[in-house]
Amino acid sequence: MATCLVTGGAGFLGSHLCDELLSRGNRVICVDNLETGSLNNIAHIRRPEFEFVQRDIVQPFFVDEPVDVVYHAASPASPIDYLRLPLHTLKVGSHGTHHALGLAKKHRARFLLFSTSEVYGDPKVHPQDESYWGHVNPIGPRGVYDEAKRYAEALTMAYHRQQGVDTRIVRIFNTYGARMRPHDGRAIPTFFRQALLGEPITMFGDGSQTRSFCYSDDLIRGIIALAESDEHQPVNIGNPGEFTLMELAEAVIAVSGSSSEIVFQPLPRDDPKQRRPDITRAQSILGWRPTVDLAEGLRKTLELAGRDGLVGSVD
Repeated sequence: MATCLVTGGAGFLGSHLCDELLSRGNRVICVDNLETGSLNNIAHIRRPEFEFVQRDIVQPFFVDEPVDVVYHAASPASPIDYLRLPLHTLKVGSHGTHHALGLAKKHRARFLLFSTSEVYGDPKVHPQDESYWGHVNPIGPRGVYDEAKRYAEALTMAYHRQQGVDTRIVRIFNTYGARMRPHDGRAIPTFFRQALLGEPITMFGDGSQTRSFCYSDDLIRGIIALAESDEHQPVNIGNPGEFTLMELAEAVIAVSGSSSEIVFQPLPRDDPKQRRPDITRAQSILGWRPTVDLAEGLRKTLELAGRDGLVGSVD
């Protein structure tokens, strides 16, 4: 039985990762300060192999038992959160990543960093592959998140090259599923919340900007495959199916049976116009590709909302 430590384990993706690791026979130590995560996301886990520790990874953290894999998922990830917590977001990317890497080094554990497609910024290359260095505004409102993740990637590679830590970096593209917080500001939970309440659906810009949406089960499967591989360079994990936000809103209205109208508001500053992963490396290195299309994923999300809620919270 391997022992896996998951920072941010009570968040949206972190809690799904904990579930999958446990289902594969691992022991899981879940570390979360509950700033954006929730105990509701892990309340269903009642197993002796699972331990929850309420702790902020920005502070030094020690574990007095062997650890085999460290999954560093902790970070505010939605614009609402990182604009509310700009300094903490930067500290999680710097101090938090340093402490998580130090823990991995001490235990000689594998380390996997949850990075993000936001490192590409408002891309001038489409679709985005891992060799693209990005087009990021470091002093814009999104810079605290974008640069925190870019720094975390640099720190991860420094630990790998100088300290010999066995590292992995996953660049996560837009992901959705049950346990997303309905007020976290991202498109799918916002559209679902508004549609289910019969409220107007808020569309920023004209809705022509595109995103690629990956269902949470597919993403977690890809992340674990990367952790079990020997790849140290960043790998994109996401669904290359590309949709406009207008198409997404219409799909949410259809699957929820809502009669909500769509209303338009100005596009936020530095909002990317296009976002789509090139997953060639994930396919060739990991043998991974997503299997859940958008329509099926939205139906699953709605079905599970009654059990798990649209409550939780890489991209």
